[in-house]
Amino acid sequence: MSLKSLDLTLQVLVDPMQLDLKDLLPFCQTLRTGGATVVQLRGKHSSGLELFRYGMAFRDATRQTGLGLVVDDRADVAVAVGADGVHVGQDDLPLDAIRQFAPDLAIGLSVGTYDELTTARSLRPDYIGMGPIYPTLSKLDAGSTLGIKGFQALCREAHTVAPVIAIGGIQASNVGPVWRAGANGIAVISAVMSASDRAAACRLLLQSR
Repeated sequence: MSLKSLDLTLQVLVDPMQLDLKDLLPFCQTLRTGGATVVQLRGKHSSGLELFRYGMAFRDATRQTGLGLVVDDRADVAVAVGADGVHVGQDDLPLDAIRQFAPDLAIGLSVGTYDELTTARSLRPDYIGMGPIYPTLSKLDAGSTLGIKGFQALCREAHTVAPVIAIGGIQASNVGPVWRAGANGIAVISAVMSASDRAAACRLLLQSR
């Protein structure tokens, strides 16, 4: 899947601790039914081996269901499993270094301030993960929340660099203003992973787009 065909509209972030390997295919089928477009493998406390195993299983499941696959932080794992992309933070491996050994990976970069956007402008990521929009417990070092007004202002500038994917505390109840503020896509964790009906949760996130 090339960058041009990687649809970033709705990314669902998944930690290996949340799913058994045997459940990955039905999980991806459920997400696809609800309209999700990308699974992002995010194992902050997982070993490289565990991420590799889940990455390979997700690669098979996403290929069967038409979802994209992005790996958080670990460009080496993304390459090893044949993922479509990698998402990195400001303190992770530099984008130019990743491009040297993984020229076909779509690379997303986290941005939460104007200074970080200035850095992103020179690095030219394929997309920007912007946030946190709202308070979130999933990333304790995420920095200050932007709020909708802050997001809208920063998003307007970021659109001159790359598509913007909003992240941070996004739920069905507060996603409408995020779409209206200019997000090209959203990335969520609990809004889908904590839902009893994950397909319906995806649809709710997309209905106000």
